Amino acid sequence: MLPYILIALLLVLAFSIAALAAVLSWKRGRGAEREHDLDRHLQALAETLDRRLGDLDTKVDSRLRNASEASDRIHERLGKLGEATVQMNERVKDLARLEQALKPPKARGGFGELLLENLLRDALPPSHYQLQYGFRGGERVDAVIRVERLVPVDAKFPLDNFHRLVEAADDSERQIHEKAFGRDLKTHIDAIAGKYIRPAEGTYDFAFMYVPSESVYYELVCGKTGALYTYALSKRVFPVSPTTFSAYLQVIVFGLRGLQVEKHAQEVMASITQLQKDFGRFKEDFDLVGTHLGRAQSKFGEAEKRLDRFEGRLEQTTEHREIEATVDVSAVGDMAVTPALDSIPSS
Repeated sequence: MLPYILIALLLVLAFSIAALAAVLSWKRGRGAEREHDLDRHLQALAETLDRRLGDLDTKVDSRLRNASEASDRIHERLGKLGEATVQMNERVKDLARLEQALKPPKARGGFGELLLENLLRDALPPSHYQLQYGFRGGERVDAVIRVERLVPVDAKFPLDNFHRLVEAADDSERQIHEKAFGRDLKTHIDAIAGKYIRPAEGTYDFAFMYVPSESVYYELVCGKTGALYTYALSKRVFPVSPTTFSAYLQVIVFGLRGLQVEKHAQEVMASITQLQKDFGRFKEDFDLVGTHLGRAQSKFGEAEKRLDRFEGRLEQTTEHREIEATVDVSAVGDMAVTPALDSIPSS
């Protein structure tokens, strides 16, 4: 676009110069002064035109450079888009290979169990779930959740007829596969209810049926097979998708936390009860020691009184003995004087 504008301006400039030349030829005889003014005017006009042409060249170069940079960026992004397209095609091929690998029911069941294990591992502590739990009769469920009792979780969902249902070419074929999918689903619900709901072996009176696809879960709940959802609930089998099962697991996690709080509260109450018993025994022992100390104090007082009385008696006995000794000494003295008197002759 810009080169065309530049050519048009050059044509206009050439036409203007030609017109001025014609005018100069026509007015050549009007005098040197007017010719000089005209030359000066033409020179000024030429300088202005040169300046504007220079500015125009600069703008054209700048825009051409910007256009070139924009073109380079477009080519670069187109290259990245091509790489992304190649990577997307590789992913599509990988998904196709994965779909082919998961067509056998056993492989698909193993993949569902793997998804189930990831959900359980991300939501629950290892001590509160177990994979491939075996019952006494030899049946083995894909997983159990340990709360106060066991919650069985089955992940072997029948998908063959559902895929045929999705890929049906017309309504008649679709109806045939809908009926087959309904029969498979009803049989699977009965199997879960009969094999895994065992309150006598420590399970709750319900079980989870893990549906590994949201689209399949939607067809089960809201599609023409919706009556089977009610049938599953009547059998105490709860269908869950990856999203709804995560919500159930969150509720179970909150319940486990409540059980832990209750367990800690029971432990605290047991400790308090034991402490109360220990305090009661200590109080009994303390009261017994106090009783013994009171009796000892009473006996001590009685003994002290007896000791005082015994001491008084002992003092009295000592005094009596001193008096008796004094009397005895006097008697002995009198006995010694009497014979001496008897030996003196009478006058």
